Amino acid sequence: MKKIIFATCCLFAYGQIYSQGFVRKVIERFSFEAFGGLANYQGELQENGYTFSQAKPAIALGGNIAITDKVYLRGLATVGTIQASDKYSSSLAKRQRNLDFGSRVYDASATIVYDIFDVLEKRYTPYVFAGISFFHFSPYTTDSSGSKRWLQPYGTEGQGYPQYPERQRYKLDQFSLPFGAGVKFAVNERVTLGWEFRFNKTFTDYLDDVSTTYADYNVLISGPHGTKPAELAYRGGEVKNGNPVYPVAGSVRGNPKTKDWYYFSGITVTYRLFKSDRTLGRLGGGSAPGLACPRNVY
Repeated sequence: MKKIIFATCCLFAYGQIYSQGFVRKVIERFSFEAFGGLANYQGELQENGYTFSQAKPAIALGGNIAITDKVYLRGLATVGTIQASDKYSSSLAKRQRNLDFGSRVYDASATIVYDIFDVLEKRYTPYVFAGISFFHFSPYTTDSSGSKRWLQPYGTEGQGYPQYPERQRYKLDQFSLPFGAGVKFAVNERVTLGWEFRFNKTFTDYLDDVSTTYADYNVLISGPHGTKPAELAYRGGEVKNGNPVYPVAGSVRGNPKTKDWYYFSGITVTYRLFKSDRTLGRLGGGSAPGLACPRNVY
């Protein structure tokens, strides 16, 4: 029994020492990260794969942990606004349709980042990354009376109506696959500046509340929201010399075969808590060891 108790105490002490050492190493390898730039999306109201047109601000805060000199685990919380309007479309049919939307996107991502070069040796490096994110969105518009309307509850394509059982209300909380690339420059052993592009592949076609075909007008106005769902589903009558007649049920409103995307681009700033025990590229000179990291860690 004494031997068992002694062995248990030894294991517990070792675990405490190991856990403290592990936490120390994590702290030594940790860097804060911030992002500021633009958010945009690709979908039925914005078909360009990448554009600054109608882009809105986005910011992010988080951090990364160096696994090796060139590999990092990064976590970011990003907030940005996406929006688009048919009035800017090159398609006459879309301009006459006259739809628009906006949505705040809240994104929490975890990605693996790979630097092509060791940034402390080269002072710069391109990098790539990929991972997974969880995001929240909720499209809205402003109706003809100037009131803000959150679109999902209205079921503008018949979602939630018994006449369209195959069209369920889309979820506002979903997963996406973030990936992208950038380039960063070492200012000193602790600070790097960069520019990156981050694309998010989603599994929904409703970032903009547009996906399939027009639901039957009489079905939409028979619901609890009266005529409002139909008014928000087609807004041609609000355009000067536009067609106020609601489209025939089943006519094309969107393309359900393509999912929507959202993306961010902008400047990144990274601040390392402790200096590396390696010197920075062509600057030369030594660096204060502080709580120095292992030599294979950026």
